[in-house]
Amino acid sequence: MTSRTLWRHAGLATLDGHVPWGWLERGALVVEGDALQWVGAEQDLPRGLRVDAERDLGGALVTPALVDCHTHLVYGGNRAREFERRLGGASYEQIALEGGGIRSTVAATRAAGDEELHATAEKRARALMREGVATLEIKSGYGLTLEHEARCLRVARRLASPTLTVRTTCLAMHALPPEFDGRADDYVDAVCTWLPELHAQGLVDAVDGFCDRIGFTAAQTRRVFEAARRLGLPVKLHAEQLSDQGGAALAAEFGALSCDHLEHASEAGVRAMARAGTVAVLLPGAYYFLRETNLPPVELLREHRVPIAVASDHNPGSSPGLSLLLMLSMACTLFRLTPEEAVRGVTVHAARALGLADRGRLAPGLRADFAVWDLAHANELAYWFGTNPCRRVIVGGVERMP
Repeated sequence: MTSRTLWRHAGLATLDGHVPWGWLERGALVVEGDALQWVGAEQDLPRGLRVDAERDLGGALVTPALVDCHTHLVYGGNRAREFERRLGGASYEQIALEGGGIRSTVAATRAAGDEELHATAEKRARALMREGVATLEIKSGYGLTLEHEARCLRVARRLASPTLTVRTTCLAMHALPPEFDGRADDYVDAVCTWLPELHAQGLVDAVDGFCDRIGFTAAQTRRVFEAARRLGLPVKLHAEQLSDQGGAALAAEFGALSCDHLEHASEAGVRAMARAGTVAVLLPGAYYFLRETNLPPVELLREHRVPIAVASDHNPGSSPGLSLLLMLSMACTLFRLTPEEAVRGVTVHAARALGLADRGRLAPGLRADFAVWDLAHANELAYWFGTNPCRRVIVGGVERMP
């Protein structure tokens, strides 16, 4: 018989139902195995309910465990010198066109050994986990050959554990590698041949691309999405970050899980996302670090009821932060999300952006993934920054100290 644990005397932000925050002032959870068996007000606990262990949380806040649905954790080196150049007036686009940017990280990643890549990626993952993250998406995109993309995806897979879910995304369409200079269509052909092999090795959960002026055209992106569809793989897209290339509408045509960045998205793109049920993933860390000025169209996303997620976008070039809690604060202060929208963005909607329907809320039958915080209310998650109030994390019913 599977054991049951009662977690009681907590302020629950279930993010379920129609009440703001799904709030229960004095709530309780019953965990059976890896799932939530009962969730509700403590006074409504069923009489005679068998429990094998009981935990008094002393009034602490409990939320679903956090989901970081857009990261690039596996890479070599850093781009601190480029940061200095940008502070001196060079643009991200200019540096990329000169052969820096993503290409410089590709060179460092190819030169790094597997164990070095794993050690540095694990350190980054643990930083996110300490703040209540239990599910991570990790993209490739710094290898840009079949061999090196596979290496990066294998390293990402190795980071998974009983207390951390990892979803891997093939982002070979991140940039044009130097050996394909002037032959972008040939590179797209190559990526289309890599996908079946990477999929056969069990390394890919989704396929992504960078559709922008310094990335790939909509027509080139379409070819890779068609290859993904033939394999039954879902797609997502770095869309409309630096310019509007029609990427959001293209991704929606393929039923994309998410479109990410979106600073230059049009109303037509937002409408297409709404029809497709595609999640908008906002990345305030990149917006802040690149000193962008064009805000993503939050009001349009609200108007058309597009689910809004928030992610760290951890990467060495445009968002080298490792705090999803800081991204909550930035999403509110920079993008004017409400605290509840921001918190839903790193739970409910972030899970949806990864195609995961079994987490992100606290409700019977869902995974027992939840975080315990030294806070009185969930709105404080977006209020405080520079501190970590996470007390403990339970993942699949297993307690993990942060």
